[in-house]
Amino acid sequence: MENRFVEKATGAISDKYRLAILLELSNKGSMTSSDIQELTGLSQPCVSHHVKLLTDSGLVNAQKEGRNLHLTLNKESLQLLSGFIEKLT
Repeated sequence: MENRFVEKATGAISDKYRLAILLELSNKGSMTSSDIQELTGLSQPCVSHHVKLLTDSGLVNAQKEGRNLHLTLNKESLQLLSGFIEKLT
């Protein structure tokens, strides 16, 4: 289970846009899809693709409120990933 999670999580963070999204979520606490579009300059379909990869990996939680999608970091998953990386050092 842990290996599969690490594989998905590291794949999800292997892109400059997804890294930027994670860093901004870390700073702000939460963001909407519109915030991400403004941050990255990407089209809405591209933002949706990146958000899907982040949520499928378990690193980001997404909650739909009306027409908006609110994203937050999944701190438990990030701790698991951090623990794995610590094992490498």
